[in-house]
Amino acid sequence: MKITRFTFILCSLVTALLLTVVITVDAQAAAPEINLIDGCVENYDPTVDYFPAKATVDYANNFDVEYFNNYKVVTMLPWVGAETPLQYVLVQCGTPAPEGYADIPTFEIPIQRFVTMSTSMLPHLDDQGLLDHLVGVDTTLYTSNEDVLALVAAGDVAEIGGGGTGGEINFELLISIEPDLVMAQEFFAGGTTLAQLNDAGVPAVLNADYTDTSPLGQAEWGKYIALFFNTEAAANELFAGVAERYTALTMLATDVATRPTAITASPFSGVWYMPGGDSTIAQLLADAGADFLWAEMPGTSNPLDFEVVLEQGAEAEFWVNVNQFWSTQAQMLADDSRFAAFAAFQTGNLWNNNLRMNINGGSDYFETGAAHPDLILADLIKIFHPELLPDHEFYFYQQLGAE
Repeated sequence: MKITRFTFILCSLVTALLLTVVITVDAQAAAPEINLIDGCVENYDPTVDYFPAKATVDYANNFDVEYFNNYKVVTMLPWVGAETPLQYVLVQCGTPAPEGYADIPTFEIPIQRFVTMSTSMLPHLDDQGLLDHLVGVDTTLYTSNEDVLALVAAGDVAEIGGGGTGGEINFELLISIEPDLVMAQEFFAGGTTLAQLNDAGVPAVLNADYTDTSPLGQAEWGKYIALFFNTEAAANELFAGVAERYTALTMLATDVATRPTAITASPFSGVWYMPGGDSTIAQLLADAGADFLWAEMPGTSNPLDFEVVLEQGAEAEFWVNVNQFWSTQAQMLADDSRFAAFAAFQTGNLWNNNLRMNINGGSDYFETGAAHPDLILADLIKIFHPELLPDHEFYFYQQLGAE
């Protein structure tokens, strides 16, 4: 058969078109439908978005993330009052590191071997199914999570010191467990934890969940942790559930007929550090339908004299978060007999958030509660407006008995 020039050109065009279709289909097939949690990219394509599930930050003020096809740029404020943010570049393993970030710490993700130096990170790891990646904690002295305690007891997770121990990090032990990442915390400018880890050659970042003082803002830091494991889909879903439950509880207490007055905290070394209106507890009390008497005071903590608190708060109907080491009114009076002058003491409306506290003073209120403020809010509504949640069983709070 004689092939004309026109036929040859037509066949060439059809072949090219078919090749284009095949290449396009192959490229589309290579694009993941979910983030890669366990493995690395085997055939890198710069046109593919390797993070189809992305974190959205709606409540937290102190971290954010920008996505690119094969890497993320995370920005966070490392402590209260920090003026200069820290940044981290997270690169999907199996893909090249981007250019232009030479001065920014870069890590391959998903992280496989992880060390945490704060108990507030543990519920997020547990909820997102990441405990099998945990190889180290600072200490279990103040840990509530039973699965983590079991892992340490079995020798699968090491205690490396520092952090909650108030002591030095055991760098020999830390290096021996070969972590891909240590997530630590610093609480002021001039902190040395991150510098020590870097000097020892240990890959490390900071976590500052405590700097977000709104209950949902703090809980949303579970998404920050997810960025290092590619578990954004799980983190988004988990947080959406927390936010939905928290919002529903807030709405339940919004239109209460009366808002009982409340005070919180107690003196420490002669000074009453009263939370201000910007504190987490102030928002929780407001959302629970209570009138916190220091809600108009700015900041998160303010040192006050006992007499000042007594003058303004003597008639408060409720006293919550009294002191986690007190279980009875007798213990209160043993510390200071002047507590008997408060109306809340006289009526027995004294509530402590120490129902789930271990023998070392480790409180699950600051562990599970940081990730699940809806549980705290439900307890507080039960305290102030028990008719709204008649079937609720207290999770963190208990009333102080006389003896």
